Amino acid sequence: MKLIEILGELGVKTTRLKKGEYQFQADQVDLEHLKSEQFAQQAASLRGSIMIVGPLLARFGQALIPQPGGDKIGRRRLDTHFVGLQKLGAEFTYEADQHFYQVIAKKLKGAYMLLDEASVTGTANILMASVRAEGITTIYNAACEPYLQQLCKMLVSMGAKIDGIGSNLLRIEGVNELTGCKHTILPDMIEVGSFIGLAAMTGSEITIPSAGVEHLGIIPEAFKRLGIQLQIQGDDIFIPAQNEYEIETFIDGSIMNISDAPWPGLTPDLLSIFLVVATQANGSVLIHQKMFESRLFFVDKLIDMGAQIILCDPHRATVIGLNKKHMLRGTTMSSPDIRAGVALLIAALSAKGKSEIFNIEQIDRGYEAIDQRLQGIGADIKRVN
Repeated sequence: MKLIEILGELGVKTTRLKKGEYQFQADQVDLEHLKSEQFAQQAASLRGSIMIVGPLLARFGQALIPQPGGDKIGRRRLDTHFVGLQKLGAEFTYEADQHFYQVIAKKLKGAYMLLDEASVTGTANILMASVRAEGITTIYNAACEPYLQQLCKMLVSMGAKIDGIGSNLLRIEGVNELTGCKHTILPDMIEVGSFIGLAAMTGSEITIPSAGVEHLGIIPEAFKRLGIQLQIQGDDIFIPAQNEYEIETFIDGSIMNISDAPWPGLTPDLLSIFLVVATQANGSVLIHQKMFESRLFFVDKLIDMGAQIILCDPHRATVIGLNKKHMLRGTTMSSPDIRAGVALLIAALSAKGKSEIFNIEQIDRGYEAIDQRLQGIGADIKRVN
């Protein structure tokens, strides 16, 4: 919603047709708004605001954006975005005192590039700029998450020419113009994974309808490694009630290791969920968060609730499962980021006693009306203030 508000202030006509369906028309974009204090404050509060840079550069030859905010989960550099745009011919400047980034280009030209990391948002920004660049753009080490695949397919429906969709090698032939389109976005795979974890932790029977199963990659299999039973029924996922679940070991009996990796590997956004689910499993697991160095720093709150976790270093935590023999206990805590926040919420719903979670706007950013939806399936939860 914040990004839609930013687009509206920028001059994009946004119309809510019905719940979950919006219409956008960007025929009166006000570039002067990019220099306003209002834009600076709004864009700085949302990391997703960086996504307007590529389209603005492609269409108007310039873009201005403050250093974006978002979750405090470690260093999240933007080099990939701007190095890629520079490869296309943009001039980049950074105003250190104002924390503003600017790119300008009279004309974008296709280029070969090897991304230094398979950044999802970086790939998307470069992709959206390159579809209007003159000539051929080749992007190696491109992110290929389902979100990127959907963006590519949407751009193709608008007239773009993109080869290699779903792979780490994209080839884009620039076009002179794009047209409007109608597109349905995918179900949120992180939310799907969160509800699988919620069902396991609370011993609940839950059906997740229209889960976009074919786009979930190895997520269901990763939960099965923790011993969680789930059944794929068409495009629905059924999780039966389980009194306990046992973590698998490797063939030689060594401790299971669950780690994130670029797609089609396991998405890092779900590691917080896997970690909290493991606290009530039978067995032990090493959670290895490779991408962000501060994402595991919420485990102290789980330890306060009675979880047995050893934080090895900023990237690794060993979880010794309690096998639901010793329930977590309710406590007061604060949500540090979206994924840790919902992991703490899952822990609170499974804990004995009452818990209070502050800073819930972090959770709201990724989970719409989460309290109401959880109430709908029987959770004793209420929003205060």
